[in-house]
Formats: sequence, structure tokens, C-alpha cells
Amino acid sequence: MDQEIRLDPTTEELVLDLPAIEAPRVEYRVAQEATPREGLVGATWWQMAAKRGTDIVVSVLAIVVLSPLLLAVALLVRITSRGPILYVQQRVGRSGEPFRMVKFRSMYRDAHDRRDEHVDQNIHTGPIFKIRDDPRVTPIGRAIRRLSIDEMPQFFNVLMGNMSLVGPRPPLPEEFLDYTDRERRRLLVKPGVTCIWQVSGRSDVDFQTWIDMDLEYIETWSLRLDLVLLAKTVPAVLTGRGAY
Repeated sequence: MDQEIRLDPTTEELVLDLPAIEAPRVEYRVAQEATPREGLVGATWWQMAAKRGTDIVVSVLAIVVLSPLLLAVALLVRITSRGPILYVQQRVGRSGEPFRMVKFRSMYRDAHDRRDEHVDQNIHTGPIFKIRDDPRVTPIGRAIRRLSIDEMPQFFNVLMGNMSLVGPRPPLPEEFLDYTDRERRRLLVKPGVTCIWQVSGRSDVDFQTWIDMDLEYIETWSLRLDLVLLAKTVPAVLTGRGAY
């Protein structure tokens, strides 16, 4: 079924076409005169080249250094529950480009079908679904989520160029449909593996504060800020605060 959503063409225009669940086509355009030319949006070509270079170098090093852990987790996921090792999920990226984000599978195979059973346990208001002690999560999944190990395959997304190491987390298509104009500003930049939200409590942070943090990152971005957030991500992951 095709759907089309259009916003005020003088400011921002969004065209959404969903011909199939497996491959939603989302296009997000921002008029140049309406785009704030500051922070990450207004970065120079050499700043963007340096950011991309950092993405490639750090991702390659992480994959090489963590390869024994990645292989061990892959084996544990495979032998402890039925289903694929990796979970490939459609997400909405920069400028509304859909892409397939990869992570270790941490839930049972029927998790998505059972989502409606637990809507009343959602700890957030707004277009996001998070519950504590989610019964759809496998025992191994609970452990790897606690340390964000399930997100490590996204280093390959970074190498492919549809994600960055640092940037707002990419929304699901159904979450994106409920975004306001303000929340859609997160799509002005490439999504990331970590950002201010990840080092500030993650799921313990309410949705509007999360959006505030993402917009703050976009507006105040610098290469130094990326390095600071990457450094803060390590202790944030080890403590597991807000990870469920």
C-alpha cells in the first residue's frame, strides 16, 4: 500500500512511500533556506572528511579487536534460541533514506508479533517503545543488551556509510510517522551508534529530553565533541545504566 505525507513545502517536505513492509521508501527533504547552517549541518567538507575518516579507522579497529567477542556472542545466540544470529531491521536514516541496521538478535523470533501484548508497559510517552524486563528478550539477549554488545555489528553499518559512530539513533519507520516537525530535525544528519543520549542514561531519559539532547548535538557539533562522546561511551556501556 502506498502512503504519501507532505508537510508545508515552504519549510520542510516529507514524502513517504511504503510499497511493502520489507522495503519502505522514505524521502525527507529540507529546503536550503530553512536549514540552520550551524553545527553538524553547517560543517565544512574537511570537517565531514575528518568525521568520516574517524568513523572508518575506529570501526575497523573495533571489529578487529573485538572479533573474538563477536564470534563468541554469535555462537551463544545461535545455540541458545531458535532464529538467526543477526537481526536486520529497517530504519530511517539521513534525509529519510531507509537502510537496514544490523544487530545481534536479542529477542525471541516472535517478538515483533507480541509487541501489542505489552503496549501498556511502555515506559515512555511519544513515538518510542521501551519496557523494563521485556519477556520477549532471551536470557543471552538480556546480557548482551546490558552491555550494548547487541549493537556492535553496527560497526559494519558505519563502514558502509549509512551510519556514523556518533549521531542521533535512527528511528523505526512507524516511529518516524508519528514525529513532529521538531523531531524530524534529527534526520538532518547521519544517524549514529552513540550520542549524548547514550552517555546520559539511555532508556532512563524521557523522550522529549532525548530529542533535546540530539538537537543539542546537531547544533553544537564539533570533532572534539565526537571524541568526547566516544570516550564517555565506554564507561556508560560498562555500567549498563538505562540499557534494557
